[in-house]
Amino acid sequence: MNDIHSARPFRLLVFDWDGTVMDSIGAIVDCTFAALETLDELPGATLPPREKVRHAIGMGLTETMHEFFPGAGPDLHSRVLDRYREQWVTVFKDRFHPFPGAEATLRRFAEEGYLLGVATAKSRRGLERDFDRSGLGGLFHASRTIDEAPSKPHPGMLHGLFDELGVAPGEALMVGDTSWDLEMARNAGCAAVGVLSGAQPEPLLAACEPLACLPDLTALPGFLDALAGAEAPPHAAARG
Repeated sequence: MNDIHSARPFRLLVFDWDGTVMDSIGAIVDCTFAALETLDELPGATLPPREKVRHAIGMGLTETMHEFFPGAGPDLHSRVLDRYREQWVTVFKDRFHPFPGAEATLRRFAEEGYLLGVATAKSRRGLERDFDRSGLGGLFHASRTIDEAPSKPHPGMLHGLFDELGVAPGEALMVGDTSWDLEMARNAGCAAVGVLSGAQPEPLLAACEPLACLPDLTALPGFLDALAGAEAPPHAAARG
């Protein structure tokens, strides 16, 4: 009988969190606007469109504020971040759950012996809170947050996971719902798959040339099974 491990195209599966594992994009957008609307001194006459805020999810909060309010000084950026965190903890942090089927999919991967990781723009405190609330934390072998590495698409989160787990870039797959996730994977030299369950639409993800754009996380086992049966390795396609 063939060793099941030898047939796998990857040893490590790294997941973005919000929009990939957790159905939290709507809550993040609502929290962002709740924070912005508490401030009268924002530059410009209007707030950014909701769609642009949605598409920016996946960067760190600081980078997002620079994106939308480049003329604002560090003091205003700091106040926006404080208001966001306050709104999140007091109003929004319990308003979302894992996507249907996400827990079963992750447990299947864990039972099959994959190394599992998380790379997220959340804070460490926020990720640990979600781990505890969802009961999923014990499934992951390592994680990196915005507190421990530069914002996506910088490859630092993935490089840290590779070093900690002893995995080469060619043995890893990044799974995420934004172009920031997919660009981070390319910058780190590993393969990537996009999921259409979160912040960005398929054209934005496809432009990053992932191995595939899947409807959601539950489609990943079938995709990996198909890759395991293919003759050509996937890694060259991931690097373009």
